[in-house]
Amino acid sequence: MVYFDCFTAEAVDFLKELKANNTKDWFAANKATYETFIKAPSKLFAEDMALALRDLTGQDHSSKIFRIHRDVRFSKDKTPYNAHLHLAFLPTGQVVQPPMWFFGLSPERLSLGCGVFQYEKGALGVFRDAMAGPLGAELTQTTIEMRKQGFRIGDPELKRIPPGFDKDHPHEEALRRKGFAVWMDAMSSNFVHKPDLTERTTTKLAELMPVFQLLSRIK
Repeated sequence: MVYFDCFTAEAVDFLKELKANNTKDWFAANKATYETFIKAPSKLFAEDMALALRDLTGQDHSSKIFRIHRDVRFSKDKTPYNAHLHLAFLPTGQVVQPPMWFFGLSPERLSLGCGVFQYEKGALGVFRDAMAGPLGAELTQTTIEMRKQGFRIGDPELKRIPPGFDKDHPHEEALRRKGFAVWMDAMSSNFVHKPDLTERTTTKLAELMPVFQLLSRIK
């Protein structure tokens, strides 16, 4: 049985070189390196993290490894590959769109996050109804506290409160959001090729449990 401990330095080196040589010819010539140092260990890491997050949250999780091939159909940027490794972990068995955990490795840094990028149409209405109630005040306070701790949180997507809610609603910042995600992204990419990556990543993600717990209450 193959066990996962961490990514090797070759994984980050591959991403650096791919960023500098983002062509189909270069990737074809280096595909074996990608499969050995990125693709294969990513699958093992995803399996380990899903189990670790189950232990952390008490909920089963599925994992997703995002494709290295870019969808360039509607993009001005036609470079064919993503020069980063992105994974997401999603709690299973929930009806409303649940918060996810994010792992994003680029040549320069590692970013970890938790939340919902953007609620889908049906779930967005449920989110807004929740934000109009006590959870909206909690989300606003969580935003203030976590920003003070150095976490990155984007501003609300809307300039005005959406139709159907009082224009002077006390939870206006929460109601102007289409999603809510919190990030820590000051870590060097060297983080991933030190021992016990799964345990260390889980320890970091545990700092974002207030986000996971708050958004998990939206039903």
